[in-house]
Amino acid sequence: MPQPLPDGLAERLRPHLPGPPEKFEPVGGGCIAEGGRLDAGGQSFFLKRGEAEVARTFPAEAAGLRALREAATHTESALRVPDVHAVEGPSSDAPGFLLMDWVAPGGATGRAFWEGFGRALAALHGHLSEDGRYGFGRDNFIGRLPQQNGWMDAWPAFFRERRLGPQIERARKNGRWRDGWDAPWEALRERLPGLLPEAPPASTLHGDLWGGNVLAGEDGRAAVIDPAAYYGHREADLAMTELFGGFRAPFYEAYREVWPLKAGYEMRRDVYNLYHLVNHLNHFGGGYAGQVERVLSGL
Repeated sequence: MPQPLPDGLAERLRPHLPGPPEKFEPVGGGCIAEGGRLDAGGQSFFLKRGEAEVARTFPAEAAGLRALREAATHTESALRVPDVHAVEGPSSDAPGFLLMDWVAPGGATGRAFWEGFGRALAALHGHLSEDGRYGFGRDNFIGRLPQQNGWMDAWPAFFRERRLGPQIERARKNGRWRDGWDAPWEALRERLPGLLPEAPPASTLHGDLWGGNVLAGEDGRAAVIDPAAYYGHREADLAMTELFGGFRAPFYEAYREVWPLKAGYEMRRDVYNLYHLVNHLNHFGGGYAGQVERVLSGL
């Protein structure tokens, strides 16, 4: 059902549009921000808006989309990344917004789609950080929680200090970390340099690549949204595609044809997905405690 935009928001959007805002129609699926299709000047855009707690994530999201789009262009990847037209964080007197391309849905998701997506992601991962380090030019968010991205030279140290450590400390502070998990976590901390490669290629990563952040466009290409982008080991992206399912076998087959994985991926996958499981524990509570415990015990 179309909804009117608040006058103040319409005025702030007007310089970034080809004409006056005509119609805003919310779309479902987002669990953090309100988003929808905005028509203006005969074109369609996707508009996200929200109050301070939500809108503080928009500038970092825009930076991630721009990094992914640059990587896709540079590598000639067929992966579609929406172009960002404007972004404003919240201010004392106005909410924030993020204005980007509208991805028209409706494409088929058969074998050709998944094979194309697998090849496109492998190409995207071929775009590396300029100096080989791990991180990103700014901190960002994983869901609504902060994600640290300060540059580091060694990948195991980055994943320990910028990924697992902060999430676990947050869970501990919020009373969601169980005492029995301390020993396996400390053992894992010590073993990380032997479990993870010291210096894998620092690929451009989406960072939050679950099924809800992949769209099938009407042109048959996969599009990605809502990144938590950074430069890191490409297996971290692949690992998350397996965490909640929904990615079909041709996707993995095509990816590995372009860029095969090294032995031991299944174990590294669990290390990388532990980060997302503790993040979900921090977002949603004890429903993820069993999975956290199983992965910690298994590792």
